[in-house]
Amino acid sequence: MANERSKGVDITQQILAHATRLFAARGFVGASLRDIAKAVGIRKPSLLYHFNSKDDLRRGVLASMLAHWNEVVPRLLKAATSGHEQFEAVATETLEFFRADPDRARLLLRELLDRPEEMEPLIESHVQPWTKIICDYIRKGQQQGRVHADIDPEAYIVHMINLMVCGVALQDSITALMPGRPATDEVLPERYVTELLRVARAGLFIDPASARAGIDPPDALPSGVRDSSGDAAE
Repeated sequence: MANERSKGVDITQQILAHATRLFAARGFVGASLRDIAKAVGIRKPSLLYHFNSKDDLRRGVLASMLAHWNEVVPRLLKAATSGHEQFEAVATETLEFFRADPDRARLLLRELLDRPEEMEPLIESHVQPWTKIICDYIRKGQQQGRVHADIDPEAYIVHMINLMVCGVALQDSITALMPGRPATDEVLPERYVTELLRVARAGLFIDPASARAGIDPPDALPSGVRDSSGDAAE
């Protein structure tokens, strides 16, 4: 029985992974359930056993991707001991999550452009809780004189998310703008990401080197967001 359950979970994850890839490459309309099922190695009726419809599968792909952050971000913030470390942890995790599978960024960008009215409630439920946490940390840093006082925390977060998602989604083609090396050079992606992080860091901290003293965590996490112990804040 346990093996059957494990197999069911494995198939579900394979469906989500291949759906992410095909939706990102072809768009929601261009990717058929038959193509997704074939990529997984199952028949379409078997796919529909796990997801009732194509819309249900798309929502599952997006929810699975976005829900990642409600678990990861609070843990990263609590584990880090300084504001600089907190920034590095969250920014690096965000970039690595999308770089590990760039189709995540491509799909997210497609959906934001094609279905903004459907994406808004998903973002509000899955992403907004942890962005509120980070905004609290930024305001704490402003009070302590480690973060630029004129930063608008919410606008800063929106710009950084946009920069990272679009940066990874377009990375394969946009790095062709970088002179001096062919676009296929393996060094280019690392240069690209390193500079992206430097820009984000410099825009936040008054002096990144002195920011290592830290930004103290706020007293409580927003309601419904889980802390590192797995308990939800009330």
